[in-house]
Amino acid sequence: PFQLLEIIRKEDVVLRAILTTHHHWDHAKGNEELAQLFPGLQVFGADDRIGALTHKVTHGQELTFGAIRVRCLFTPCHTSGHMCYFMWEDDSPDAPALFSGDTLFVGGCGQFFEGTAEQMHINLTQILGTLPKETKIFCGHECTVRNLKFALKVEPENEAVKEKLAWAKQRDDDDVPTVPSTLQEEFLYNPFLRVTEEAVQKFTGRTEPVEVLRALRSERDNFKKPKERPNPQAMLAFDWGLFGPFLEKK
Repeated sequence: PFQLLEIIRKEDVVLRAILTTHHHWDHAKGNEELAQLFPGLQVFGADDRIGALTHKVTHGQELTFGAIRVRCLFTPCHTSGHMCYFMWEDDSPDAPALFSGDTLFVGGCGQFFEGTAEQMHINLTQILGTLPKETKIFCGHECTVRNLKFALKVEPENEAVKEKLAWAKQRDDDDVPTVPSTLQEEFLYNPFLRVTEEAVQKFTGRTEPVEVLRALRSERDNFKKPKERPNPQAMLAFDWGLFGPFLEKK
């Protein structure tokens, strides 16, 4: 939570509440410590496994924090208690925002750790996919380049995928975020939102949307991992022959 504490100090704001998407440590680990530092802190979520949980929310429940309005959207699959948060301000020119945790990513979707393809299909088509197209998508991880490399494998002729991948690679090189995207953009290049497209169906060998999604997720799970870059110091030592005494000739 130390980065968050620094942001709170820098922005001169008071932490009143935490909206937690799911119980995994990389999304909820700091809750307990923050609750100790801020007595009375409210922690919202849909899973009893979330640390320091004080308010259990349900699908469609609306919360208000000052001018910010929040609608809780239950999206079980990655975990059985996953909740997304749709936020907006009335009469604001800013686009609404979706904090999608590990359900919807830029160019991808979350793994089905505790759920089914049927659940994820409902999440993506009926719950998240029907939000306003201008909604900004703030997902829980930066895995855009890898997601889009897979999307290009699925649809090698998709120009939107090619353009977004080139853009994301440049962002990565510059060490700046690729998040957020918009929901409208996601429908152009995210294969998990394009299960009715002929090219995506051809790639999976399926036509029924849930089966297409299931096959896509299986392919994505087995998508080759990027090669690890060798440690530059180790390579330099190797070039200088410093490992010589430790290497045996065959």
